[in-house]
Formats: sequence, structure tokens, C-alpha cells
Amino acid sequence: MKAVIAITATLMLAGCATNGLSRPAICAKPDSDQELALSLADNMANDGRLYASLANLEGLPDNLVQVRLRKARVLRLMGRHEAGPLYQSLLGTCMAADGEHGLGQLAAAKNDYATATTHLERAVKMAPTDDKMRNDLGVVYLNQRRIPEARFEFMTAMELKQSNSLAALNLVTLLIYQDNWKSAAELANRASLSPQQIAEAQSRAEKLKASAKKVAASEGNRKTEVAAASSSATK
Repeated sequence: MKAVIAITATLMLAGCATNGLSRPAICAKPDSDQELALSLADNMANDGRLYASLANLEGLPDNLVQVRLRKARVLRLMGRHEAGPLYQSLLGTCMAADGEHGLGQLAAAKNDYATATTHLERAVKMAPTDDKMRNDLGVVYLNQRRIPEARFEFMTAMELKQSNSLAALNLVTLLIYQDNWKSAAELANRASLSPQQIAEAQSRAEKLKASAKKVAASEGNRKTEVAAASSSATK
């Protein structure tokens, strides 16, 4: 009997995890009126009417995770600090991946790429087919000059959603950073990127190159200083 109980307990524990992470809880669904209000708020946010979107969301109950997610997004776009706690409140819910994604976006905006990587990798592990999450993780990898990982995420995002021009733009940036102009031009043509977008990709690639040179120079100076100190210590 004890063996049966032990096996049952093991199966229950195994069923509560996916990819090494806890299975998200089931969330309550909004009713039809709430769904309509959420859709309206989404449209307003997408049109850049952030304050109007937030006003519509404030009329909905905060116990709905769908409401908290949209509030967090709008507040993040406004640059308001209240976005962080709202994203945090989504962890452990059915929208845990969205919570991790949002926290990663907030960290990336502060150039805290180590923290951003942690959150975005968790988000991608929970929602591996979300093209936006994979693209954002790729951007963080690119900013850390982790080129193979960044390329993998951009390629995945593009194949998950072929209309994801943002992932294509980021991959063009990566290719220009590598001085692979031929592949960059071919991809830009396939993705129908505008001259303005290509110029943006080139500008970002040049900034990455300048940053890489600065880091290399700093490391070179540090090694020289260490060598000089070691030399003087032996005299």
C-alpha cells in the first residue's frame, strides 16, 4: 500500500512540472462585456492612446490576470514604475510567461541584460512558440554580443511567424554587425524592409561594434596594468 501511495505521489509531482518549471494555474476567464472592454483597451494602446487605454482598464476588476497584464503593458510603455509589481503579480498564474516577459523587457530597458536574460529565458521556456518573446530574448543576446544565441532566437521567431518583420530587422542588424552585407541585403529584400529600417539596422550595428571595441580596449588596458604590476612586484 505504501508503495502505491509513493508511486501516486511521484506521478502527481511529475504532472505539476513542465520543462523544469511549475505548471501555471488555471485563470478565470473574463465575461463577454469584459472581453469587449479588453479588446477596446488593446486597440487604444496599439493606436498609441495609452491614457485612454488605461482609463478603460481601470473600470475592470484587478483580480483578472488579463486586466493586470494589459495594465502592466500600458504602464511600461508610459515608463511608470507600477508596471513591475503588476508583471510580478502574474508569476505563478496562467500568464506567468507574460509576467517573466514583461520583467525582462523592463530590465532590458535599464540595460540590465543579465536580469533581462534570466526573465526572458524563463518566459521562452514556458512559452516556446511565442515569437515576440523569442525576438526579445534575441535582442538581449545581441546586446551582449552572444551572436550564435541571438541568431537562433531571431530565426526561430521568423519561422514561428513569417510576418514578424521586427525579428527580420534584428537579424539584419546582426548580419551587418558581422559585415555579412550580402546576406543582410537578401534578407532585407525578402522581408520587404524599408530603406529607413535598413538605415536603423546599420546604425544599431555600428553602435554594437563601437561598444565591442570599447570593451576590448578596456580589457586590453586592464591586462596591461596587471602585467605591469606583476613585473614591478618581481623587481
